[in-house]
Amino acid sequence: MLSEMLQKDRMRELKGDEMKKLFSKLSAYKYYFFLHLIIFQLSFGGVLSKFASKTAFLSIEFCLLYGLMLINLGVYAILWQQIIKKLPLTSAFCNKAVSIIWGMLWGVMIFAETISWNMIVGAIIVLVGVVLVVKSDG
Repeated sequence: MLSEMLQKDRMRELKGDEMKKLFSKLSAYKYYFFLHLIIFQLSFGGVLSKFASKTAFLSIEFCLLYGLMLINLGVYAILWQQIIKKLPLTSAFCNKAVSIIWGMLWGVMIFAETISWNMIVGAIIVLVGVVLVVKSDG
């Protein structure tokens, strides 16, 4: 009878540990989602930069776009500092490579650029690499 009660208590402890692991994983997913939102936001800086490069140097449009790009980078830097408190640096830094994919999409949607098969293969290699690093960090 006593051993049966101890066994039930042990089972409850195991279930509690499993729940903690599950909540820990969900919390990590939340931080990875936030990381990808700030990477998306960072990639938009490239769009602002490209628009600025098409205007006359030191014109009002250039200064406005360049200023927006600097603000974008400042906000990104603050958010980046917050996210690396919660995720392993290797995983967070590796995920920045995903900005290549956002850059390709911005190029197609805004600047009517074309995506080659080499670019697609390269993007797939980047994604596989990111997944491997994140999985190895646990």
